[in-house]
Amino acid sequence: MLSTTPRTTLGRKKHRAVTDRSVLYDVLDEGLICHLGIVRHGVPVVLPTGYGRDGDTLYLHGSTGAASLREAARDLDVCVTVTLLDGIVYSRSVNNHSMNYRSAVIFGKAAPVVDREPKMHGLEVLTEHLAPGSWAHARGVNAKEFAAVSVLALDLAEASVKMRAEGPDDEPEDVEADAAWAGVLPVRTVFGEPEPSADLSPGRPVPAHVTARAAAGR
Repeated sequence: MLSTTPRTTLGRKKHRAVTDRSVLYDVLDEGLICHLGIVRHGVPVVLPTGYGRDGDTLYLHGSTGAASLREAARDLDVCVTVTLLDGIVYSRSVNNHSMNYRSAVIFGKAAPVVDREPKMHGLEVLTEHLAPGSWAHARGVNAKEFAAVSVLALDLAEASVKMRAEGPDDEPEDVEADAAWAGVLPVRTVFGEPEPSADLSPGRPVPAHVTARAAAGR
């Protein structure tokens, strides 16, 4: 179960809070981009960031030259969010239009991963989250690349999940009047057909891990 803290307790729509930790894992595993929030020089900054999960650890990464990651590694509180949009809710009144979604919010201190073995593990987790099968297929990380990338580890101890998965919440008088269409327009993220690089050698087939990823997302 997710343990609530003052920072993870919902202020509104508390009935949409999810306390099952497995739902947190599901949201993080399905999402592809998180948003990392920090306060830098007194100004809030929120940036899209690549991530990957291994158990109760969330790995973030970026260039060693990225000011946001350098700031996040300085034993400061950070906030990471992942949101999955599942549908647009059309209501009979404009005010009651809404969205169906699943969202995760994680608070904590992101620790820099510097030792070679755990850092390489973090890079593998990140790679396999975005493009499963690529760690074994593509060329490995060389020394220059290893030195140029930062990896941060964030514990998932302090997290909350909120979701909406329902139809329109119309006022009774609007339902009775029945003057407009109401319902849900589902939203799905899908993968298309793989597009080979123009400089590939002729006849090179699309590898199985790429076709499997494409097929799984349809």
